[in-house]
Amino acid sequence: MNTRKIALKKITAMLAILLASGTAFASPLAYVPNEKDGTVSVIDTSTDTVVKTLPKKGKFGKKIQAVAMSPDGTKLYVVVRDKNAVAVVDIAKGKQERLIKVGDEPEGIDISPDGKILAACLEEENAVSFVDLKTNKLVHTSKTQGRNPEHCVYSPKGEWLLASNEESGNVDVIDVATHKSVHLIQSTKHPRGVGFSPDGKLAYIANEAANLVEVVSVGDWAILHKIPVGLRSNGVKVSQDGSRLYVSNGGDHNVSIIDTANNTIIATVPVGERPWNMALTPDGKKLYVANGRSASVSVIDTVKNEKITDIPVGSFPWGVVIH
Repeated sequence: MNTRKIALKKITAMLAILLASGTAFASPLAYVPNEKDGTVSVIDTSTDTVVKTLPKKGKFGKKIQAVAMSPDGTKLYVVVRDKNAVAVVDIAKGKQERLIKVGDEPEGIDISPDGKILAACLEEENAVSFVDLKTNKLVHTSKTQGRNPEHCVYSPKGEWLLASNEESGNVDVIDVATHKSVHLIQSTKHPRGVGFSPDGKLAYIANEAANLVEVVSVGDWAILHKIPVGLRSNGVKVSQDGSRLYVSNGGDHNVSIIDTANNTIIATVPVGERPWNMALTPDGKKLYVANGRSASVSVIDTVKNEKITDIPVGSFPWGVVIH
């Protein structure tokens, strides 16, 4: 047998192993925390069907909220609010491997761009906690100037962390290097979701009570524009190229799609009841929207700007993360 045939046989054998293990050509999976069920629904984005539920047995807690994914896709981090903790979930095994106590009433979490630190907003403690993901230890807690921080979002380069304060109507700017709040962005009313442009020059803040999105200049933290959207705007997602901004409108049951070049709405897509947090597939072609009161996830075609389907999940889905 010549060298070429031997090489071809080796390649064929390797492909067979990869296909059998499900690791070759795998489609991204969407992870949806079901707040009242204490479980996470896992959606295959190629078929838009729920393929499994985490954990395999039981539930993570009585009330779960945000989820975040490790950069390598092996660990899922789940906020277990009733335990004041974040569960570390081994995705391959489908079970919790540890529980990290983070502080009083966590809700939103985010992982730093370098994958080393997890930040958790503590609503009742008026603080943000920082967890070292190598040791799974709480390493620092920073007090916010505002009250009831809900969403914690890192800037693309990881130098800033924004925490939206539900009660005081402002957004803390935390200098990650010093772990100190160095500025307060005074929002119009009730800030919720936060997103950054890919270049880190702009931040977008949804204001639920004001029905608008504020465009903020990063660095001087000036509000440059206010874009009217739908009723009770809450969730924000920025496309990978920064050209589109997606805003979920909880009261109108739809998503506003904004052209960031001119800050105008180019489409409004109906979804389920009380849409909130969202995620895009890696190729940016599909947006997954958690509908809290519909117990579903709506899938939007971002090329056609229209809804593809609604996927039934658990009770009160809080958001989506995709890997």
